[in-house]
This record gives sequence, C-alpha cells and structure tokens, in this order.
Amino acid sequence: MSLISIIIPIYNEAKCLETLATRLFSIEKNIEEKFEFIFVNDGSNDETLDILHSFEKAKENVKFISFSRNFGHEAATTAGIDHAVGDAVVVIDADLQDPPELIPELIQKWKQGYQIVYAQRRNRIGENSITKLTSWMFYRVFKLVSHIDMPLDTGDFRLIDRCVAEQLLTCREQNRFIRGLISWVGYKQCAVLYDRDERFSGRSKYNLIKRSLLAMDAFLGFSTVPLRIVLVFGIIICFFSIIMLGIIVVQRIFFAMPMEGYALLTSAIFFLSGVQLFVMGLIGEYVGRIYTHSQNRPLYIIAEQSESLPKGYEARIELLKKAKV
Repeated sequence: MSLISIIIPIYNEAKCLETLATRLFSIEKNIEEKFEFIFVNDGSNDETLDILHSFEKAKENVKFISFSRNFGHEAATTAGIDHAVGDAVVVIDADLQDPPELIPELIQKWKQGYQIVYAQRRNRIGENSITKLTSWMFYRVFKLVSHIDMPLDTGDFRLIDRCVAEQLLTCREQNRFIRGLISWVGYKQCAVLYDRDERFSGRSKYNLIKRSLLAMDAFLGFSTVPLRIVLVFGIIICFFSIIMLGIIVVQRIFFAMPMEGYALLTSAIFFLSGVQLFVMGLIGEYVGRIYTHSQNRPLYIIAEQSESLPKGYEARIELLKKAKV
C-alpha cells in the first residue's frame, strides 16, 4: 500500500483550517492509500499554530512544521517536500481555492505511470481581471523566454512522484520557483483540469508586488534571455549611432551643413544613460542572486515541529532510506 504525503503551506489562514482539515481528512475514507498530512506554518501571527497543535493531537498521521518567521510560500513548500517520506507528494494551498476532492484523481493518474500530475485551471472564479490577465501573460512569456516547458495555467497544486521529490532535494537555490523546478526535473507528466474556486476566507497574500517578485525570480532563475535582449538592444543602438554619425559627417563635409541640434543630443544622452542604468540593474540582479546563493544560508529555520518528523537534513535523509526499505 502506497503512502501519500500531502503538503499544506500556511500563512495566516486560521479561518480556513477547520474546513480544510475536514475536506482533506475525508479523502482517506474513499481511497486505499495511506496518508500523512504535513502542515507548514510560514510564520503566521494568527491562531494557526494552536490549531495545528489540535490537529496533531486528534490524528496520528498529522504533522506540522512551524518557521521562526515568514520565509515565503516557496520556502514553506520546500520544507514540506524536504520532510515528506511518501511514495508520492501532493502540494495544495490552504485557502481552499484548490479542491482537496481532486486529489484522488491526481493519485489515479499517478498510478497510471505519470511522475508529475498537475492540476490545470480551466476557470478562475472570484479573481479580478488584472490577476487573470497578468497570470495569463506570465505563463506564456515564461514559456517563450525560458528553456523550461512549464504547463500553462497551473499553480502549485500538483502531485509529484518520490523520484521527482528526491531530485528537488538537490536544488537548494535561494530564489526559488517551485513550479519551474518541477518542470525542469522532467519525467512523464499529465494534466487534470478543474475549476478553481474563490477563496474560502480573507484575501490573497500574493498581491501585485509579490506576484511581480515571484515572476522576476522565475524569469531570472530559468532564463538568460533578458541579458541577450539587452545585448541585442545595445548592438542595434550602436548600429544606428554609426549610421547617424556617417550622415552627419557626409552632410558636414560635402554639403557644409551646420551641426546644430542640442535638443537631439541631450535627448540621446538621457536615453543612453537610462539604457545603461537598466543594463546595470539587470546585471546586478543576476550578480545579487549569485551572492545570495554563495552565502549558503538555510532556506528556512524551523522553530517547532512534530516529534515524528526528522530534525535536521541528515536525519531526514536517514528517514527516507528507512522508508524505502
């Protein structure tokens, strides 16, 4: 009998947790696999941790991890995958936009031989037009500029096989984009279509700024195309500058035309200065990521966790080995 690990990253979702748990735990009644539920508290400042304590006491297969502060959704998802020992791992958010009732269908596809089964959104109920438009644009632009064949219109809600999870253990970059990493790993993949519900309670923690920063991590982490675009842009500017210089020289030598045009010269200087600052900033983003990665700091710090979970990286690896045996 297979063991399925379900990872639930949480940040200030106390109002959702009781309903989420009821719907998650009901899955066990209709499927033969065993489950472990790993809730990851990403530094919540509401009653989340107290509720997780009550879940752990009520059910033997419920475990939790609580961070020392808010490290972000990607780090929370990573921590859950790091500590999961199941034959397959399912990642689902706590806001109930992704229906837990879809998990059995993901598992069924996994049993058919797929190592990655992602839930692909058919409709996005309750989300505004700006969110839908920016999300639609992101996936298509990312697919265009990166070498990763990431499926369109998918979130973090998906199932991954143990072999995929073990490959993710080796990926420890600081600026993480889990969806991209899972697609980068490869393996046999398929989609399960569903309609995404509106949030059960509260508002999304991912505002426009956070979504923009995540998009930047995705683009800079999986593509050097921005640098190449800047290079091509620089070549084009040099080409036109040489042509313009040639025209000015010809006009001055052969036609004795006066060399006036301070407004044009000033505009050109400001334009090129802006281009230079943009290029420096873009290079700085890449260099900054190298610097951050070279610091080799942990992706997250655990303040509290279930006793049944391994403490530390080495202990977790040993537990995985025992689970295989």
